Parts: sequence; structure tokens; C-alpha cells
Amino acid sequence: MHDSTPGDEQSPLKFPCEFPIKAMGRATPELEMAVLEIMHRHVPDLGEGAVRTRKSRKGNYLSITVTITARSREQLDAIYMDLTACEHIVFAI
Repeated sequence: MHDSTPGDEQSPLKFPCEFPIKAMGRATPELEMAVLEIMHRHVPDLGEGAVRTRKSRKGNYLSITVTITARSREQLDAIYMDLTACEHIVFAI
């Protein structure tokens, strides 16, 4: 039995898999709230310890890394679309 969804055959990733997603922006409470809201929308079962934050050297920027169990390429694409559309996020990788 093959445990993938349509479209996954083009991806080098095998689903499900652990996948870190990093979002960066100005170090504000709104950034953290926005990232967590977006992630919970796409990954309702976000595990404990999945979120790590790190401030820039001068403290002006914050990177938030969320490690998820990715279910499909479509899920990852949707997460990145929402993250890059958010006004508080400078970029997502």
C-alpha cells in the first residue's frame, strides 16, 4: 500500500515526513501570533516542542521555526502561500 496523495510522485520528499518551516519578520507579538495561527490552521495537531524562536543579533527580527509532520506537498504549498501572504512575515523558507 502506497501512503501518498496525488502529486506527491513529483516530490523528492516521502510523506508523511518531519519538515521544518521557518518564518522571519520584525520581532513583534503580532508576528508570533500570525505564524502560530497559520500553522494551526494547516496542522491542528502541532506537537509540543514544535516551535522554536530566535532573535536577531540586535533583537529587531525574529525567526520562528515550526517542525511539522507534513502529510503532502499540497499541505506544504498551502502553508507557504499563507505565510508569504501575511503582512508580518518578511520571508518563509
